[in-house]
Amino acid sequence: MAEVSSGKHPRRKADQYDDPNYSYLQYWRGREYEQAAEEIAIKRLLKGKHFSTAVDVGGGYGRLSPLLGQFADKVILADPSRQQLDVAKDFLKSHPEIELKLMQADDLQLDDKSVDLAVMVRVLHHVPTPRAELTEIARVLTDDGYAIIEVANYAHFLNRLKYLLKLKRLPLKAVDIRSPQNRVESEIPFVNHNPRTLIRQLAHAGLQVERTLSVSNFRQPRIKKIIPLPVMLQLEKSLQRPLAGFYFGPSIFFLVKKTA
Repeated sequence: MAEVSSGKHPRRKADQYDDPNYSYLQYWRGREYEQAAEEIAIKRLLKGKHFSTAVDVGGGYGRLSPLLGQFADKVILADPSRQQLDVAKDFLKSHPEIELKLMQADDLQLDDKSVDLAVMVRVLHHVPTPRAELTEIARVLTDDGYAIIEVANYAHFLNRLKYLLKLKRLPLKAVDIRSPQNRVESEIPFVNHNPRTLIRQLAHAGLQVERTLSVSNFRQPRIKKIIPLPVMLQLEKSLQRPLAGFYFGPSIFFLVKKTA
């Protein structure tokens, strides 16, 4: 396992991800469907492509980093949490080719045009206004580089139905989905985004959407109890593309390319 490099700037607070009482690794136990659904999406978006260097931005303990290694010669796991990177040392012990770096998504300590694939999954749900993060992605990408950007989708089918019944429009700005009692200013936010707004933000950063997938379309406790996992995943695989045009699911994956 490559050593953790902190870059030249001090690390800022990573909130609960550095809390010794919180385990992000434990959080993913029992979420085999969500893990597999995201892997299906990434494999589909990257099929037929290969890269020199990929960076897993905000990748936590490296949950998806080994998968990226199937498409890149070198993978950098970049995360602002020292605790997550410590967990990654053990989780990725069979992947010494993956380099660990302590850094923020809005301040990547990487050279301009130094990577040709950037992946940012389950990060923007902590970023109400992602202009800086998207600008950094564009900066570090090569001129023909790609990125996979995932967004927690506030415009999913159930929300659209609720707003329709109330004769209201979906908000364009990010929505904090925490309950009022849990909205502590000093803690990390938890937001959902309107995908149409994010597409405009990507364009402003110099990133153009090439493909879109609707992911984790069956992320409902009742459904997961009733339908066997293999059946759910087969349905997931079949519906990620057809449902993308409706922004149906709770998670939207964009394959974007850097514009000239």
